[in-house]
Amino acid sequence: MNTAAATAGEAPGRVPGTGAGTGVVPPQRAAAPDEPSVAADGAPAAVRDRLRERTAPLRVPRLDPYWTAGFFFLAYTVLACWHFRTLSTSSWDLGIFEQAIRGYAHFGAPIVDLKGPGTNILGDHFSPVLILLAPLYRLFPSSLTLLIAQAALFALSVLPVTRAAARSLGRLTGLAIGIAYGLSWGVQKAVDFDFHEIAFALPLIAFALEAVLRGRWTAVVCWAAPLVLVKEDLGVTAATIGALALIRTRRASPLAIGLVAFGLSATAVTLGVLIPGFNGSGSYDYWSKFGAEGGGAAIPLVTALRTTLWVLLPTTGLLALRSPLLLVALPTLGWRFLSHEPHYWGIDWHYNAVLMPVVFLALIDALPRIRVSAHPWLRSYAHHLPAAVLATALALTTALPLSRLTEAATYRTPPDAVATEKLLDRIPDGATVESDIRPLSRLTGRTRVFWTGDTGGLSPDYVAVQLHADRTPRQMLKEAMARHPRSTYVLLGGTGDLLVLHRTSAR
Repeated sequence: MNTAAATAGEAPGRVPGTGAGTGVVPPQRAAAPDEPSVAADGAPAAVRDRLRERTAPLRVPRLDPYWTAGFFFLAYTVLACWHFRTLSTSSWDLGIFEQAIRGYAHFGAPIVDLKGPGTNILGDHFSPVLILLAPLYRLFPSSLTLLIAQAALFALSVLPVTRAAARSLGRLTGLAIGIAYGLSWGVQKAVDFDFHEIAFALPLIAFALEAVLRGRWTAVVCWAAPLVLVKEDLGVTAATIGALALIRTRRASPLAIGLVAFGLSATAVTLGVLIPGFNGSGSYDYWSKFGAEGGGAAIPLVTALRTTLWVLLPTTGLLALRSPLLLVALPTLGWRFLSHEPHYWGIDWHYNAVLMPVVFLALIDALPRIRVSAHPWLRSYAHHLPAAVLATALALTTALPLSRLTEAATYRTPPDAVATEKLLDRIPDGATVESDIRPLSRLTGRTRVFWTGDTGGLSPDYVAVQLHADRTPRQMLKEAMARHPRSTYVLLGGTGDLLVLHRTSAR
């Protein structure tokens, strides 16, 4: 008997280390001194060893997760800079969050005049986590700072997803899933949509669920608990992660129970006390989007099904349904589908971004079990799915925002954007400005900006408005003076699609 084989627990004549446990090795001639040894399947043993090393689960993944995250940070940043340079951001949320962070950066309250003169943003959505960006914004006071910070946070979430996949499924499969996640349509649409506080949620959820997969329950709590500071609804998500820990451990873990209680309590206190306390009306404004008082229609079944399939099918081939980690997606899908607001139902903007780390890590959790299923077709499906998910992500990217990185125009500044920026530079720092969407990203960092028609009776120093095909500059000047009848405005300048008015006197 072969002593080494017996020691390793392998039967004589079987291929040690393959895990197959069947088949007798045919007699082979001895290899010449300079000839590589050949495995039973005809492949050189060294090649087979390298393949096994790449496909076996990794206890300590290599640098792949880090350079994958770095690549996506670069890609997301280029896209963000293109938006900023061409003034193609929609600017509404970007302007709101810049005003809030600007308040923090100057040691003040997060006052957002775009939501109404003197409005404290903590009375709208509870996102004190934004204060973390204040030092960076103080050094680089620009809305571009927020966009790059968001790119970094999104890219950071790629790290735990890729790392978890490599640990569970092997190096090549882990890399495929990590790239597919970075290219996922939900993340790309969020990168393309201004700045939003949910950028902090993606890495927190991803690291928390990676810790769930590794059974590191203290780390789970440390990553999940801060979600209550990102947005008011994410306390329920944190509680669900705690419930997930109870399911995985199958025992009454004090840490998991504490996370459930903390998440639910934080949500209740935030919605019932904190937001109404900062809100001038003493309530939570978004209740009107839910329940009978909202007055809107319920989500059509076909719309809910379409959104759910988009979340699960191209990203995980529906195999995420085989993992309890998918429970973490239910709070986000729940509040969206219970709302009367149609914008929440679909696949646009940033609303699906927080679901992406959940479904990908659920896939990573499910695949190892499915790969040893008793059903051959299911085993085959699970083995081929990571490559299919990557191919699907690449195919969808041709119609998603990152496809712009392959276009030469992305790296050039159009002349109309240059002219618009020069015109807006004529508005002095510290001025009061009434503005609509497009100019916001150039004004909120250095002026006090109000939304058009909502200045609280104040006559702003300047009015910046987009030109419309059905209105002449003279008509828009009359409209501005009608909104502010005690002031006189003159045309400061105009470009192809922007008009800036200057207040010359008060009547």
